[in-house]
Amino acid sequence: MRYEAVIGLEVHAQIHTCSKMFCGCPVVADTGDVAPNIYVCPVCAGMPGVLPVVNSRAVDIAIKTALALRCDILPTNRFARKSYFYPDLPKGYQISQYALPLAADGYLEIDSGGTRKRVGIRRAHLEEDAGKLYHDGRVSRVDLNRAGVPLLEIVSEPDLCSADEARAYGEALHEILVYLEVNTGEMEAGVMRFEANVSVRPEGSELMGIRREIKNLNSFRALRDSVAYEIELQSAALESGDTVEQETVGWDEDAGVTVPQRSKEFAHDYRYFPDPDIPPLEISRKKVESLRGQLPELPEAKRARFVVTHGLSAYDARVLAEDRAVADTFERVVETGVDAKQAANWITGELFRLLKGTDRSIGELDLPAAALAELIELVSTGLINRSTGREVLAEMVSTGRRAPEIIEARDLTQVSDIRELRGVVRRTLDENPEQVQEYLAGKRQVLGWFLGQIMRATRGKANPQIARELTEKELENRRDQ
Repeated sequence: MRYEAVIGLEVHAQIHTCSKMFCGCPVVADTGDVAPNIYVCPVCAGMPGVLPVVNSRAVDIAIKTALALRCDILPTNRFARKSYFYPDLPKGYQISQYALPLAADGYLEIDSGGTRKRVGIRRAHLEEDAGKLYHDGRVSRVDLNRAGVPLLEIVSEPDLCSADEARAYGEALHEILVYLEVNTGEMEAGVMRFEANVSVRPEGSELMGIRREIKNLNSFRALRDSVAYEIELQSAALESGDTVEQETVGWDEDAGVTVPQRSKEFAHDYRYFPDPDIPPLEISRKKVESLRGQLPELPEAKRARFVVTHGLSAYDARVLAEDRAVADTFERVVETGVDAKQAANWITGELFRLLKGTDRSIGELDLPAAALAELIELVSTGLINRSTGREVLAEMVSTGRRAPEIIEARDLTQVSDIRELRGVVRRTLDENPEQVQEYLAGKRQVLGWFLGQIMRATRGKANPQIARELTEKELENRRDQ
């Protein structure tokens, strides 16, 4: 029998704010070098008698994210207490939302095997993060620096059908969150975590299978691999006549298997009830429309516009639009009058090459778009050749100097004078008679070797097109001698 997967994802995204969700404690990056339990107050430590106050900036960011996911914003929503007991949860409950969430009924489109697929968003709601446990042998320690950090939980409908679709959904959502500056998108820092609900059923069946939840996945690779493993595991169990147990599992990256953790909880297990210390949150239509007007152009729309307006290929448009800072740099360069294809080639080619292997992003460079446009124009007009342009760009990135200044200081102006280049070509052929005979005997690849010698003789300044034409012409002249 053939089986099909039914997959839904819950995504917890940290919201980038200065303070925590319900108190004034600062939010600090989880870099591993921050002393434990430094950023804690009576509110996030769950002391008796304290009153939480909702972080309005976190609410605004959450609303903008929900709007980008085409969700309806509920005019009234409530915070609830989600009761469970764990050492890193100081209050014995988590402040979250349940019956009246912030937003519902949205969707996100993903690429599925070359076609567009719409994945429903069931709900998006605010909550607070728990603390963090550190295990050292038989001793466990609790750090509450993260306790109370604002989170946005985004719950999809069970519309995903494969591990690849699950990854595509995660990547598309990650892209939107980074574009909106909800957080940095640094998965290794824990700012975005996935939980996948996976079940399988006979192909074509309308019944839902027993689902298992994979917790705390912190990379796209872990998401895809763990879902693929669960699909295979559950399909094999059903094929052999066994039953699938509903439970929560973790992902063992090294072993490549899921590991049982506990039986799967239901909503009633958490004993949700409205938090009596936090009044209902009323969100006006005026507020929603004001935040909608602050939304930037999203990646999908930007890609489509780059193809239509600038004539880029779908590939170039996708690469440029993946990062908002990259897309903004491209547009500012094109606004100066530079050809869009040339701008795309320099940014995704030479500039990306310089950034590869470093911890710097394009937004962190001391490289104004006007300066990059100036360099591209100098290459396009022939003042310098592309090879020299690469050298100049590298120096611009490392020093912050402009291209004309570097070219003048290093005497890099391209040699395009035909008389001067003809002399270099003839000397090169005279000094290498064996290679001349090889070319005349039919070994055409020797031409590239000659051009390399000419470039070396001119310190890389020869106009490549003129040098090639002169070399070919001079070689053919020698054939007739």
